[in-house]
Amino acid sequence: MCSIWNIIYKILANLMATSTSSSGYSEKRFWSKCKRCATKIGTESLEKVLYLYYALDSPQCSTKHKATIYGALAYVVSPIDAIPDLTPVLGYTDDLTVVAAALVAVATCIDKEVRGKAKSKVTEVFS
Repeated sequence: MCSIWNIIYKILANLMATSTSSSGYSEKRFWSKCKRCATKIGTESLEKVLYLYYALDSPQCSTKHKATIYGALAYVVSPIDAIPDLTPVLGYTDDLTVVAAALVAVATCIDKEVRGKAKSKVTEVFS
């Protein structure tokens, strides 16, 4: 029987294999969406997204954690959403829910260094 982590690992492998395609995660698409949505979601929400991004470099971040993070970040940058981002008020609710769930799952990877990097980047984006 396949565990949820095996499924997530397969999704991660697929995302990494398609990272240059229009449907997968890519650095360029991630930063583009962060900049485009920064004023709509606010500094606190953007900072939480960046916690995930910078946690990928954390020594505590296992393959399972990385799979969770890549899955959440891929959902955030995906043009296909449960609630379209263009929907007033509720547009980013699904994205932020996925981010919140991922933050809980990878909390051990988010240390002071990760928080510091995220805060610095948010300051840079909003400057």
